[in-house]
Amino acid sequence: MSLRRRTTLVLAALALVSTAAVTAPADAVQDQKPAYPQIAAKPYMGWSSWSLQSTNYPGVNPDGPGSFISEKNILTQANALATKLKPYGYEYINVDAGWQDGGDEYGRPVANLKRFPRGMKAVGDDIHKLGLKFGIYTVVGLGTDVYRDGNTPIYDAPGCFTRDIVYPDLRKTNGWDAAYKINYESPCAQKYADSIARLFASWGVDFIKMDGVGPGSWKGAPDDPNHNNTEDVEAWWRAVQNAGRPMMYTLSWSLSHRYADVWKQNSNGWRIDTDVECYCDTIVKWDSSVKARWWDLPQWIDDAGPGHWNNLDAINVGVGAMDGLTDAERQSYMTFWAINSAPLFAGDDLTKLDAYGLKLLTNREVIAINQSGNPARPLNQDQLQQVWYAQNADGSTTVALFNLADSPATVTGNFDQLGIGGKATVRDIWANQNTRNVSGSVSVQLPAHGSKLYKITPDQYVPVSIPADLTATDVSRTSVSLNWRPSAGATSYQVFANGKQVATSTTPGTVVGGLQPQTQYTFTVKGVKYGRTSDASAGITMYTSKSGGPVRYEAESPTSTLTGDASVSGCTLCSGGSKIGNIGYSSTVTLNDITVPATGTYLVKIAYTDGDTSRQSMLTVNGTDSYWVNYHGLGDNDWGTPQVTYLPMKLTAGSNSIKVSNAGGYIADIDWITV
Repeated sequence: MSLRRRTTLVLAALALVSTAAVTAPADAVQDQKPAYPQIAAKPYMGWSSWSLQSTNYPGVNPDGPGSFISEKNILTQANALATKLKPYGYEYINVDAGWQDGGDEYGRPVANLKRFPRGMKAVGDDIHKLGLKFGIYTVVGLGTDVYRDGNTPIYDAPGCFTRDIVYPDLRKTNGWDAAYKINYESPCAQKYADSIARLFASWGVDFIKMDGVGPGSWKGAPDDPNHNNTEDVEAWWRAVQNAGRPMMYTLSWSLSHRYADVWKQNSNGWRIDTDVECYCDTIVKWDSSVKARWWDLPQWIDDAGPGHWNNLDAINVGVGAMDGLTDAERQSYMTFWAINSAPLFAGDDLTKLDAYGLKLLTNREVIAINQSGNPARPLNQDQLQQVWYAQNADGSTTVALFNLADSPATVTGNFDQLGIGGKATVRDIWANQNTRNVSGSVSVQLPAHGSKLYKITPDQYVPVSIPADLTATDVSRTSVSLNWRPSAGATSYQVFANGKQVATSTTPGTVVGGLQPQTQYTFTVKGVKYGRTSDASAGITMYTSKSGGPVRYEAESPTSTLTGDASVSGCTLCSGGSKIGNIGYSSTVTLNDITVPATGTYLVKIAYTDGDTSRQSMLTVNGTDSYWVNYHGLGDNDWGTPQVTYLPMKLTAGSNSIKVSNAGGYIADIDWITV
């Protein structure tokens, strides 16, 4: 859910939804757990109701916001999914916010009988009869309406009442401050979570979405403990594991990455971003939220895997008129979700899927890429023409080319950067075409927001593959830190500077020392196995720092030029106690007098603060060369903790200026840059 765009609609739904999230001391954990097959071994596939509940598209919600949700409509979509999509692996029918109407005598959720007259178990039973799985929605915290002056007893917990599981001041929590925060010092708190999880299990629930969880969704910074729900998540995880039925447990909505380890250990997946829906007269719009996923996902890539996946939200590509996207955008949307092993759950009206939408949702090769559980990563994000790739166990490489610009552009994926040597067969998956004897690169002109999806298979087997994506992450006067992707078959790596071996590493990364200040080096890497070596990786060229460097340039320096509303603000943890904020749209900051002795490529490091999921800016050097920078956000509204990113940039001998801007949106606050 998006606090900024979903609050009104969700608060209406929350009038019908009072749920709990809970956690308890370690001694409350039950040791005996049933043996089930691994939950979420692969990204789940299905359908969710929220996209249709959220839209103003004519006829979908005739009785007001969110009114789509009902037993009749849910079962209609279930039947459509069983007929059209189940053969391709889609199996979950997830009922989102709005199904609930308060709680029973124990504060456990009960169905809104006007919308679900037979109750939720009957709905689940009908879904199961179709060979599908039944998902349900809840929110974190104790619903204020089931508190009942603290006198509501907890089911199967003699002596426990709602007054025992809250704080005396009845502090609020969740993304809308619509529930009381639960105090997990009380053993009654775990009992409450257990009671709801077991109730869901008794209804035949297979999937639980818990919403409003923090830190995240622009709440829960270190100075905001009321919106830290990590204890709730841990307690619910225990409750789900001991509920007597295998149930997937997922978290929403825009979770903070700084707690990724908690989410991985205590859930089967998490939303990494705000709602994909536009809350307008279509379901989505490219600029409203879809395109943000390309920027928000990278910091989460390595957290995904069997048992827990990065959730990019619903895939709304099935009904062109309703979706609000061009065909090129629909293909890019499906491609991005697929290559990143994101759960594939449709949000469209499945009874109205058009031919192109059905083709996108049911391409077996694309689904197989998704279900392989091998998330892609960006080769570059310094331009709007991006290459994403995943190296596969069979020696092939999945490559997606994206043009995120608003006009046509050529996008090129170079084989050496992707770790591909020699000639290869390139399969254009969406076009169902193979091209043989391709070498060097794949390159294509794409329309605005367009994409291509390839599987590239080398013609010849090699015992050690070329290391891909060689990247510099730090530089000093005498050293450079390098990372690269693991080379298939390699047991070690040789690192070269200007053609001379300078290091050996058993891991895909090293610090090369003993370098000379202000000297240009070209670095390459080879994989090694039993004396055999791969071809060299694509090289990266840059200067080490000059004597006395790296040099730090403070954004708030008097030599910087500020325009519009950009201004100096206090920041305790920032260098010098200050930073430049309010940058974006017509407001910019230019750091001047950045001096280097020679023209060439330098690794520029940028310190920033970002309490959002991510923000982007353009860096323009001397008014000519421009680069995009992606600032990974903390997602919890913490604008006081600096982070660092880096970018290779070409600078000119003498004095340089770097302008930080984004004409289309706000960016992170800038602390300093170093060269």
